[in-house]
Amino acid sequence: QFRPRQGAAGSTVRIWGYNLFNAAVQFNGAAATTVSNGGSNYVLATVPTGATTGPITVTTPGGTSTTPASFVVK
Repeated sequence: QFRPRQGAAGSTVRIWGYNLFNAAVQFNGAAATTVSNGGSNYVLATVPTGATTGPITVTTPGGTSTTPASFVVK
């Protein structure tokens, strides 16, 4: 789950899940410029320049998960 559902490059997106320590985030394949943990259940990621509309992928030492919904880049 993530919010907001859309935004421009430089926007911050909160992504919820489980065991998200040491997460790497990609917006439709483009690596987030900043990722910070707000705890084990969510991360804050900055939409990178060049990101396009598509799913968000989160990778942790425990595995990789991709959102079923797309983040819309404006």
